[in-house]
Amino acid sequence: MSRSAKKGPYIDQRLFKKVLKQKETGNKDAIKTWARSSQIPPEFIGHAFAVHNGKNFIQVKVVENMVGHRLGEFSPTRIFRGHGRIVAREISKT
Repeated sequence: MSRSAKKGPYIDQRLFKKVLKQKETGNKDAIKTWARSSQIPPEFIGHAFAVHNGKNFIQVKVVENMVGHRLGEFSPTRIFRGHGRIVAREISKT
């Protein structure tokens, strides 16, 4: 279900302050964050984030197409290894 339009987008305030501080100083280091649910506003374009996926941090460089999406969408938490395969033993039996 979508967030109410009258509430506006959810942007983690601590994260937003860090981005504004980086803009003032000109620092381009990745911002480490656990705020996967934070939406990406236009002010985040060009910044790098290290988004936690539950085990380690995934580097995410924000580009224009990412605006409106959530940070967690770009750091997958699960590794898909494929569906069951036919093993060589099973092939030789048939």
